[in-house]
Amino acid sequence: MKLSRNISGRDLIKLLSKFGYEISRRKGSHIRLTRKTNQGSHHVTIPDHDPLKLGTLSGIISDIALHLGISKEDILK
Repeated sequence: MKLSRNISGRDLIKLLSKFGYEISRRKGSHIRLTRKTNQGSHHVTIPDHDPLKLGTLSGIISDIALHLGISKEDILK
């Protein structure tokens, strides 16, 4: 599945909230999301840009897919 080229940072934050990520802090144009579990916390920083660069988006999705143990395609569905 191809990544969309017009996803903003805010759109990605809405998508990730479905997986349990919540905004934990904001500094400048970057927003930090945290997902807390019994095994600990997972943090990811999302640039508040519109649109996100394709490589940045791919890296964030890959990191989250690895943490959740699912494929990138499952996140994007």
